[in-house]
Amino acid sequence: MSRPLKDTAMQERLYGMYKTFFDKAEQERRWNPLRDVPYEKISAETPESVILCAETFCLVESYLPDYVSQGINVVRPYFGQAWFAANWAYEESKHSVALMEYLLQSKRRSPEYLFDLQSQLMQMKWEMPFATSRQMTIYGCFQEMATFVIYVKQEKRCKEVGDECLATIFRLNARDEIAHCRFYQDVVKVLLEEDRPGTLADLAFVAKNFTMPGVDIVPDYAARVEVMREEGKIDRAVFFQKIFFPCLSYLEVTRQELMEANAAERRAVSNVAAE
Repeated sequence: MSRPLKDTAMQERLYGMYKTFFDKAEQERRWNPLRDVPYEKISAETPESVILCAETFCLVESYLPDYVSQGINVVRPYFGQAWFAANWAYEESKHSVALMEYLLQSKRRSPEYLFDLQSQLMQMKWEMPFATSRQMTIYGCFQEMATFVIYVKQEKRCKEVGDECLATIFRLNARDEIAHCRFYQDVVKVLLEEDRPGTLADLAFVAKNFTMPGVDIVPDYAARVEVMREEGKIDRAVFFQKIFFPCLSYLEVTRQELMEANAAERRAVSNVAAE
């Protein structure tokens, strides 16, 4: 049975976008966490607060089983997005390996401690924060941009304390994260062309309910947040200034459009409740 022409055209566009993403990654961004990180330049003077941040990011980056299985299945109808999800998982795995190697080779964490944490992590179950592929694609825009901003801040902090090795890891990770963000954003641009009112409504909904991954899965997350906040973690104000509004600008969406989408959603909810 043949697909509708509109659906086939969408498939072709998304696959073309993935090919562009993949080709650029192969030519410009490929790196090896075991060979391209200067572990010999680890600083013994790096503050424990910075180490704890690296440990926390390592755990968040390590939690791939549910990220991958749920993430790839929600976009499986579209070949290009599904293959991007597979590539995303590969690149995220490198981030966790680089951070894990840093923690081990710096001797700031023992193998027993780290592997026990990993075991605790894998006992947790992550649930997708949003129900539809479009909402999860929008979530990907915000989440990847947020991670990029965090890693840029961490790179700067590591340079301040003289840890060139950890600064390099955060720089390499950040470069991948912004590439992921751009792919998600470009997909959202296509979705806006296909259904602008519905996509705007989802943009407003995701922004309103956005949280970073790790909240419910990383051991002792609340205590970690207190330290991470001092080291430049994203708060709500930074989210809007550095993540939300730049994403809107890239998508060529105005705040007025989102306000109108919010108002339309509230009217729809009120009408349903009144029936």
